[in-house]
Amino acid sequence: MATSSQATNLLVLVFLYMMRIFRTIIFTIAITHIGFASIAQQSYQNYHHQIVQSEQLIVSGNYEAAILKLDSLFTKYNFVFLRDCKLATELCAYTKDLDHGLRFIQQGILQGWTLKDIEKNKNLRFLLADPRWVAVKNEYEELHRQYLKKLNIPLREQVHLMFKNDQRKALGALFRIGEKSQQKYAERKFAPHSEKQIREINIIIDSLGYPGEQIIGNKLWASVILSHHNSISPQYNSSDTLYTFLKPKLLQAISRGELSPYVLTTIEDWRTAAISNHNLTTYGYLGKISDTPALDIVNNNRSELGIRSIELRNSLIDIEQETGMNLYLKKDWQKGKISIVE
Repeated sequence: MATSSQATNLLVLVFLYMMRIFRTIIFTIAITHIGFASIAQQSYQNYHHQIVQSEQLIVSGNYEAAILKLDSLFTKYNFVFLRDCKLATELCAYTKDLDHGLRFIQQGILQGWTLKDIEKNKNLRFLLADPRWVAVKNEYEELHRQYLKKLNIPLREQVHLMFKNDQRKALGALFRIGEKSQQKYAERKFAPHSEKQIREINIIIDSLGYPGEQIIGNKLWASVILSHHNSISPQYNSSDTLYTFLKPKLLQAISRGELSPYVLTTIEDWRTAAISNHNLTTYGYLGKISDTPALDIVNNNRSELGIRSIELRNSLIDIEQETGMNLYLKKDWQKGKISIVE
């Protein structure tokens, strides 16, 4: 009996020892995973910096190096901005890089690129003519399902409804004749509605994150709501504190990859334009760049946000015109080059 008891005790000790080792391994894996997640959370500023470096390679004509840089960058992130997938695919189609091009299309589908949008792009005809495209196309439904699975669909529906309500309220200004009448409507009717919307967005950001491309699959709706709020009137926006309170959270959302810094530029420029009667600009998309010192300020603002300079943007437009590629530059309010208005 003593021998049996000793054997039992030995087995118990071995079991406890193995459980201790197992817990240590699990703990180590968990810490490592948290560490990697933390790095990913903190590195979207680096992400955008790497995109700018890729664009600099494009301007220098080193398209192959730009493709390799983008490919390396995309492997490090679970979420990649769709614009950047499209940019990489355009480069591959132009250089006839089938392997990277088809892979970038797959990655783009996982970020919401639709089959209709892909197939109507004439620049991609070389890639879509390859027999391997058929296999990618056959995967589309499954890849798109994976994309939808990552989205917060109830939040998407909530923000879409907010957007539609915002559009409906904003249309009221069009029925007012004269600038004074429109401003009166904006301050007395639209502003209370907008304040409610901004408070709701603030709650959403605190609880779920910024409702943009990464979380709800749409970068327009929330940004339009914020842009409308920032363009109510010079008097209103000069004293508005709701957006001032919200802005640090938007900057944090950029660092998490929830908000593109290029989306924030329009939101910010609307505020600057409203306050200055469109005579000033923060990022160069709305308002005027009056001279070289003003250009330096704009470029410094863009650098702090991690986005391309005015000169780099203008050079990329030259590349578009020379090659026929679409480099998916932000052209909402500046369709051509951004120039200095003396």
